[in-house]
Amino acid sequence: MAKTKSSTLTNEHQALRLFTEKAYLDYSMSVILDRALPHIGDGLKPVQRRIIYAMSELGLTALAKYKKSARTVGDVLGKFHPHGDNACYEAMVLMAQTFSYRYPLIDGQGNWGSQDDPKSFAAMRYTESRLTRYAQTLLTELSDGTVDWVSNFDATLEEPKLLPARLPNILLNGASGIAVGMATDIPSHNLGEIVNACIRLLDEPHTTLAELCELVIGPDFPSGAEIITPRTEICHIYQKGQGVIRARAVYREEKNQIVITDLPYQVSGAKIIEQIAEQIREKKLPLVDDLRDESDHENPTRLVIVPRSHRVDSETLMAHLFATTDLERSYRINLNMIGLDGRPKVKNLLVILQEWLEYRQTIVRKRLEFHLNKILHRLHLLEGFLTVYLHIDEVIKMIRKYDDPKIRLMQRFKLSDIQADAILEIRLRQLAKLEEIKLQTEQENLSIERDKIQKILSSKAQLKRLIRTELQEDAKLYGDSRQSPLVERSAAQAMQKTEIIPSEPMTIILSSRGWIRAAKGYDFDVTGLNFKAGDSLKSTTHGRSNLLVAFIDSTGRSYSTSIHTLPSARSSGEPLTSRFNPPPGAHFETMIAGDAEQSVLVSSDAGYGFITQLSELYTKNRNGKALLKLSPHAQVLPLVKIDSIESNYIALITNTGYLLLISAQELPILARGKGNKMMQIPPKKHEQHEEFINKLTILSSKNAKLTLISGKKQFTLKGSDLAAYIGKRGQRGHKLPRGLQPCDSLIVDPN
Repeated sequence: MAKTKSSTLTNEHQALRLFTEKAYLDYSMSVILDRALPHIGDGLKPVQRRIIYAMSELGLTALAKYKKSARTVGDVLGKFHPHGDNACYEAMVLMAQTFSYRYPLIDGQGNWGSQDDPKSFAAMRYTESRLTRYAQTLLTELSDGTVDWVSNFDATLEEPKLLPARLPNILLNGASGIAVGMATDIPSHNLGEIVNACIRLLDEPHTTLAELCELVIGPDFPSGAEIITPRTEICHIYQKGQGVIRARAVYREEKNQIVITDLPYQVSGAKIIEQIAEQIREKKLPLVDDLRDESDHENPTRLVIVPRSHRVDSETLMAHLFATTDLERSYRINLNMIGLDGRPKVKNLLVILQEWLEYRQTIVRKRLEFHLNKILHRLHLLEGFLTVYLHIDEVIKMIRKYDDPKIRLMQRFKLSDIQADAILEIRLRQLAKLEEIKLQTEQENLSIERDKIQKILSSKAQLKRLIRTELQEDAKLYGDSRQSPLVERSAAQAMQKTEIIPSEPMTIILSSRGWIRAAKGYDFDVTGLNFKAGDSLKSTTHGRSNLLVAFIDSTGRSYSTSIHTLPSARSSGEPLTSRFNPPPGAHFETMIAGDAEQSVLVSSDAGYGFITQLSELYTKNRNGKALLKLSPHAQVLPLVKIDSIESNYIALITNTGYLLLISAQELPILARGKGNKMMQIPPKKHEQHEEFINKLTILSSKNAKLTLISGKKQFTLKGSDLAAYIGKRGQRGHKLPRGLQPCDSLIVDPN
């Protein structure tokens, strides 16, 4: 008893690790082989194969009347595919969509979805369907003994293990799917190109993959979009069986409008409109004035983009859209399929075609053998029939005389059992002389056909010639021109912000409390501006809408933002603190705008400064970047532009009336720091110290004129009078004449 109990436990119990490992492996193989991956023979997954076979059994040929899709789905689920009806119907819809399948297998009537929304198809109870003419390439030889048959899920019916494809459907319509641990992404191809490659391999079995790439130039999607991947790269993808193909929309110009006529495969026009509109809303694409979708029945794809002006370069604009929207799209290529050995594997183009031709030769050989057997069987019967006609009277006597004429006939005329049965079933009216002549003619014709088939079966060359002829006939019947042209294009690049945004003159206004706004034009009158209570105008600067404006706060940190994003001057603006995070207690002192390469003087009223490029003030950090190191109690002076370091002079005036002119060449060029001493200023002991630099300007040369204004008094320094104030960096300078202290403002005249 103990032994029996132990044996029972061994059979019924096993380690959880072993059970789960086996269960997951079984599940994985089921998904890979029976659901997700297509077979190289007919290029179909099991559910697709069962749908096509079920429709053929319902008589839904290309010439038949349409029948409700629900009827087909019901037959498929009830007889062959016990899975969900929605998944089955979606697989059916996919094979009917002309924008999804290069050569659709199902001819649908009703709403089968659209390119904008492939999932918008009507329910199966509303749509009707039948097979297309192309689907016959998968079915015409099904009843010719060409394929193996297996039992269905409940062993009540039989279904074909594979369909006898006359064309390499695996490449013509492609496939995509995700299995366990592997996936497949096979693109569609042009029928004519694939057939030419097959014929080349039949004629020259040693053809290389590079030579095949001269015939199969690339995928051919059910879309007119351009394939822009170079042919050398495509050939490399075909060699590896994996890679990426890029497709780009086709457009043309019509009366200053850009009209997109073809979109990449599986790209929705509605999504493109949404992507472009999003850029317009976010002010990232001001070059576009209007956007319309004019697609209709006559023009399935017609997206119209209206540039803002005639000056907009359409090629540059489209290159930006190709880089930032789905107008250009990448497609992963993974030629993974179930081979003739029943195993999934990634194959290159040469192996796929060789293996399919091997499958096709097997199908044709089985078909010929099937027909040969039928012919031999018929010839065998005809031989017996003709024997009857030669001894018709004797045969009739034997049938009337004996109770068991079959045995007598077999013995007398040396007939087989099959021949004897057939003779006994002959009707009296078939014993006419005319019938004998017909049988003799049929025997002669069948003998000729028998010899022909036997000749083909005995010669590989003859078999290949037959396959070649059939491929050419099918190519002529179902082939068409390429839909996806291969075009060499340069890589698309998104435009920089400075290229996208129109360059317009702008006046930027900063208030004392750090509120910012901007107005179009350099001649904007700021005197009429309104400010919030307790606020007032601090400074203005000029710039262009496609540039950045930089700020420096009271701690010497710099910040930057795009001018075109600033609020309109008609409003109160917005606080800079909503864009930046200055240190606690800091306030914004000065701002400047211009080209990124513009030289700028950065300085403090303590007499220190350096020259840098405006780009050094730019930062994307909301916390800003450390730029100017300040001495204790020192303040930031306004930023000023330096046009020529070699010829420009810097005029520095203190609040006590000292003026010093130094050459810009004497200051260092730094990215950040404190800088060098420009003018000798007694060190500050507290914020209310009486001496500091309060005015600063740039002279184009030492020959310029400098006008000083103090109250109602005005005095111009030029020539030798101005030269008297020129000194070296770090000097004290000279005292201005009495009455010009303090100096309220400076005016520079370059002449």
